[in-house]
Amino acid sequence: MPRKVAQTRAVEPGPPEPVSLRVRPDQPIGVGGGVIGPRARAYVNDVLETGRLTYGPYTRAFEREFARLHGTRFATFCNSGTSALQVALHALKRLNGWKDGDEVLVPAITFVASVNVIIQNGLKPVFVDVDPDHYDLDPSRIEEMITPRTRAIMPVHVFGQPCEMAPIMDLARHHGLRVVEDSCEAMFVRYRGAPVGSFGAVSCFSTYMAHLVTTGVGGVAATNDPELATTIKSLFNHGRDSIYLSIDDDDDAETAAELFEVVSRRFNFVDVGYSYRATELEAAIGLAQLEGWQEMIAARQANATALSRSLMTWGDRLQLPRVRAGSEHAFMVYPLIVNDPTVDRDELVFFLEENLVETRYMLPLLNQPVYRNLFGDLEPAYPVARHINRRGFYIGCHPGIGPEQIAYVAATFDAFFRARR
Repeated sequence: MPRKVAQTRAVEPGPPEPVSLRVRPDQPIGVGGGVIGPRARAYVNDVLETGRLTYGPYTRAFEREFARLHGTRFATFCNSGTSALQVALHALKRLNGWKDGDEVLVPAITFVASVNVIIQNGLKPVFVDVDPDHYDLDPSRIEEMITPRTRAIMPVHVFGQPCEMAPIMDLARHHGLRVVEDSCEAMFVRYRGAPVGSFGAVSCFSTYMAHLVTTGVGGVAATNDPELATTIKSLFNHGRDSIYLSIDDDDDAETAAELFEVVSRRFNFVDVGYSYRATELEAAIGLAQLEGWQEMIAARQANATALSRSLMTWGDRLQLPRVRAGSEHAFMVYPLIVNDPTVDRDELVFFLEENLVETRYMLPLLNQPVYRNLFGDLEPAYPVARHINRRGFYIGCHPGIGPEQIAYVAATFDAFFRARR
């Protein structure tokens, strides 16, 4: 049901009257969305017909294709991108002998999950300020934050664009650090010709409803390291012995001795793991979406181009998204910075929301109550993140938004700014 539009305010200050230049949408223009097409429905129906809901052929096919598209040898499907990140750090900590209190560098702008999984693994997040043009980890600020206890760098590919990975990888090699790519907001796109997610020791993706590939819930951990891949898959499955991570793993035994070996070990647990498995239903939806990823990304990029063309009129007041040289952009969302100091970001956000254009703040992190309680007031030491926290927000540009909705969004911005000339 559409939200009620606020009554027109007679006296400034306050938002101008609701947009009436075009027909109002029937429902909010959301920041994310997903479409279940005919192929996905067919695959899901096939899963239901077979009755095989646990790890099976659709999950295997999804994992193989996902790994291929992102330039890795292995990809393991799980129930969320957050779970993928948590387990990736757990596996690296165990395999590399990290201790509680060891440090992971993480950008000062990202979703809270990036930091939460560091804390949950008994590690210490160390924040690094971000690039003012692309909003991701600023490589020039990394080295000053490295200490003898630093063990890893977690670049986060926010909003659909890869980080500046070349200098990050150079620094990691120089200091002997592992790289965990938080790629929950970027898929398929390339940085200097290489797929996002193919740079670090492990990369983690999300297939949550508001992301690029949308399976409802879901995530992927991808790597080229077979030992790391096996450890991650074991941890997703309660820390089970790797000899039996699927109900099919006893089917390949060719001799009685091999079968006995599997049977005798299949209820062994070698680590304190998690129940982070996904089902064949999510994998079936994901596999269908992988088969149409080019069209999905092209639609997002076309919507972003149309938005930039329309909003360029207000380029003196808004910082529009910028695509880094040598990099592609998937445009999971469309980020904006209000650069005009005479314009109140929250007033603009309020006006957009009242006129059914959904918004989100641009991943504020350091000012979250939980982190202020844990770490104190860190914002003064991170001026770029502080600026984004106060002036940044994003809107949607997903394939469910068509030309009429793009025009309506542009008209809404026009109405707001024209009232403030």
